[in-house]
Amino acid sequence: MSSDNTVDLKHIKPYGDTLGDGVMQFSFTLPVPCGEESKEAARQLLLKMGIEEPQVVHAQDLGVGYTLFVMYGKSTHTVDYTKIEVPKVDSEVMEKEEVEAYLAENFDRDIVIVGGCTGTDAHTVGIDAIMNMKGYDGHYGLERYKGIKAYNLGAQVPNEEMLAMAIERNADAIIISQIVTQKDVHIANMKALIELIESEGLRDKLVVCAGGPRISHELAKELGYDAGFGTGTYAEDVASFIAQALVKRGAR
Repeated sequence: MSSDNTVDLKHIKPYGDTLGDGVMQFSFTLPVPCGEESKEAARQLLLKMGIEEPQVVHAQDLGVGYTLFVMYGKSTHTVDYTKIEVPKVDSEVMEKEEVEAYLAENFDRDIVIVGGCTGTDAHTVGIDAIMNMKGYDGHYGLERYKGIKAYNLGAQVPNEEMLAMAIERNADAIIISQIVTQKDVHIANMKALIELIESEGLRDKLVVCAGGPRISHELAKELGYDAGFGTGTYAEDVASFIAQALVKRGAR
């Protein structure tokens, strides 16, 4: 790092107490009983990861032979930030009122959006934040938008039911939330939905989006979706993308 405390973007390191010290915090569980041996195992694990000066600051017995660790250490690696390129959703994010004005200008009807948590996923916090009228953190959900008819189907919606509702409501877009990701169940479920839509010959008609903590735009595109939204997404991000995507497709 530079001696004048400016950030060297070609050699980015974690920041703890001072710029460029490389200090990182780790939290993980090992399947061994809590004790000095397990603490040493955790310390050796960080050393093998290239972490210098690993320290156990907290070790908690979780029972049945498992131990939770919180540790600190110093990274020996740097990243060239100037060479990083990340695929992003290609749309201009508008505020709620701007989205409503855009829809009024480009459509002579309300656009229809159907959403929910598909498959076995019962965690509706994400889809509710985007769709429900109250929204989240001061950002109103799609149900409150003029020019949008939003149908939130809730949790554990089979892909077949999601598509059937989209067909029944003559939907313009489908948005799904995937929170449960153990053993990559979200990937299999996301693929299944796209395959189902394609089998009905509706892929060109529908804008299809997915969101969740482990959903990136790059992953969603790879699986055949139009866009993927991760953490920190609000209703206006989704509404802006869907509205602009529909206009690009010539929908009216």
